[in-house]
Parts: sequence; structure tokens; C-alpha cells
Amino acid sequence: MIYFDNAATTMKKPPQVVQAVTEALCSMGNSGRGSHDASLDASRTVFDTRVKLAELFNAENPSQIAFAANATEALNIAIKGILSSGDHVITTALEHNSVLRPLYEMEERGVELTIIPADSRGNIDYDELEKCMKADTKAIVCTHASNLTGNLVDIARVGGIAAAHNVLFVVDASQTAGVFPVDVQEMNIDILCFTGHKSLMGPQGTGGMYVREGTAVRPLLSGGSGVQTYSRRHPEQMPTALEAGTLNAHGIAGLGAAVQYIRDTGIDVIRKKEQELMCAFYEEVRVIPGIRIYGDFAAKERAPIVSLNIRDYESAAVSDALAQDYGIYTRSGGHCAPLMHQALGTVGQGAVRFSFSHYNTMEEVCLAVSALKELAESEETEEINE
Repeated sequence: MIYFDNAATTMKKPPQVVQAVTEALCSMGNSGRGSHDASLDASRTVFDTRVKLAELFNAENPSQIAFAANATEALNIAIKGILSSGDHVITTALEHNSVLRPLYEMEERGVELTIIPADSRGNIDYDELEKCMKADTKAIVCTHASNLTGNLVDIARVGGIAAAHNVLFVVDASQTAGVFPVDVQEMNIDILCFTGHKSLMGPQGTGGMYVREGTAVRPLLSGGSGVQTYSRRHPEQMPTALEAGTLNAHGIAGLGAAVQYIRDTGIDVIRKKEQELMCAFYEEVRVIPGIRIYGDFAAKERAPIVSLNIRDYESAAVSDALAQDYGIYTRSGGHCAPLMHQALGTVGQGAVRFSFSHYNTMEEVCLAVSALKELAESEETEEINE
């Protein structure tokens, strides 16, 4: 089995992650819910992971990192927690439904929504974004990298626009946290949402958000917190304000081990390997007759993603053929990115996405290229859609 679906989730985790989760399952109590060793060990592990994430993103202090089940939950907390009726918000056509659907909900509640379109290569016009700023603009919400094309958004530039107009800047780093440097101070990011199970290489069910000090976010949930039990209201101090209920401390232990692995290995080393694999794959498949590739590959740096189609064959059928006949696992369909598919003209067909991890090898890339050549050239491809 060759796994090229890392943009959905990294299947191969560092051994340290597996060990950390296993040990946590065997020893941890409930973080913040007791003074005995089992509870204190959980609290220390959770705090240690906050510290590592704060250092990774250059947050001002660990208390500004709040954990969530995934980036979707974090984005819902952020979007629904900062916007109110009468506000104006700007986003882009590159977004995942984790951004779009909460924004559509807020639009129904009286928020004005502007969506910056993407061109046929999947890029946005930054000048157009700045032109859309208004007196009542409350926030810009955008992804760091498209999960469909791999195109990067210049979030430092967007952050500069947001800062110049004194509006909040919310970033979805689902595809980049752990593989591209993210500095929330330098990039003027007010809220950074991330998931643990992709490039951070942690367990599923982990993720969270950075919230700049002084940024008010209404909690999505309220309930048990382990502190201020007799108050009728949920605590307001970070990170407790955004962490109602028992945390996934077992998963957070694995996430902490994963971040440590990234630090020990080197984020630049990981990114270089992934981009080498992606570039080698792209250079080979782009010349195969009948294959169309989506995205802007003139950019020097991009997320390690190559999405393509073979002529007019359904993407699901191609992905199934790759899996069943060659043992190559990819992702097909709409990728939860409807506006991006509209821009690319692939709404009906979808796309076959190859996404690379530094655990992949050049041999696997060569095998995938060979499989695509056979599918594109063989007369048997006429039967793919049957």
C-alpha cells in the first residue's frame, strides 16, 4: 500500500507519538480535575504541549493556546465567537467548508460576507482584497494553503492589510502547521486555527487555536472547567474560556510528542523532503498526455499537493482504480472545497489529489507515475467510468 492522502490525515505517525498515546492511556487521569498524581500528570502533559505549540507559532505565552477536537471546531469557535450581526467579514474562494459553512451561518444571522474570487490557477488578487475593506469590516478569515491545489496564501501580506485597517485576522493553518513556519507575531495573526492530525503528525481528535491577548472570543461551549465551580458563568480567562469539558489529554500527549519530533527533525528538513517528492511527481505527470493538473506550480513554495484528472474520467473512478489495481491511496471528489472547484471548472468531475509526507519515498513516487501513465495510455481506461 502506498499512501498519498496526507492532506486528509497523516497515516504514518512518528513512533514517539504512538508511544506517548499508549503511555497516557495507561497512566493519565483527568487534567485539572484533581490533586493526585494521575490528574497532575495529565495537567503537566497538557501544559507541556501548550508550551511546545506556543513556541512553534511564536505565541506570546502558552495560555493563549486553547485545545479543540480539530481545526473545524476551532474555526467555528473563532468565527462564531468574534462576528455579530452588522459586521462585515472577508474570506476567499480557496476556503474549506470548515470556514465557509460557519460564515454562511453568520451571514444568515446578519453578517455581511465578501468572498474574494480565485482565478483559473487558484490564486487570489490581494489588491482586490484590500479594495473590499469597509468601515464595518470586522475580520479577514482565510486559509494558509488550499487543500485542493496546494497554493499558498501570502498570509504575511494579508496580515499586513488586516493590521493596517485594524481588523482581526483569522488563519486556517490546517494544511501548513508543522510543515511551514507560522509566526503569529510577525504575520499579524490574531487567531490561528490548526489541526493535529495532518502535518503536525499527531492523533486525530486533536487541534486547537491561538488567540492573541486582548482578542475577545465568545465561547461556543460552556460547562465544566475544573475551576470557579460556584460561578454561574463559564470562566473568562484563557485558555479555560474556550475549553469547556474534559480535554483529550491522551491525544494531546501524542500531539506533544509529534511537535517534539518536528522540532528534533527540523521543520525545514521535513518541508524540503515533501516538496522534493511533490516536484518530482509533478514534473513527470505534467507531460503525460490526457492528464490535467490544477494549481499554480510556478510558485517556489507550495503545500505538497498535486491534484489532477485524466481526460474526462470521473475522479472517483480513477482514485478507485489506483487503489484497487495499484495499491495507491489518494483522495477524489470535492475535497470540501466547493468554491475552489468552481474556479477550476471541476465541480462535476472533482479531482484526484496526491498529497505527500516526508515518510513517502521517491520509489513510491515513481510507482505512482507509472500507474498514471498506464491509466492514461491504456485502452482499458475506457472502462473506468463503467
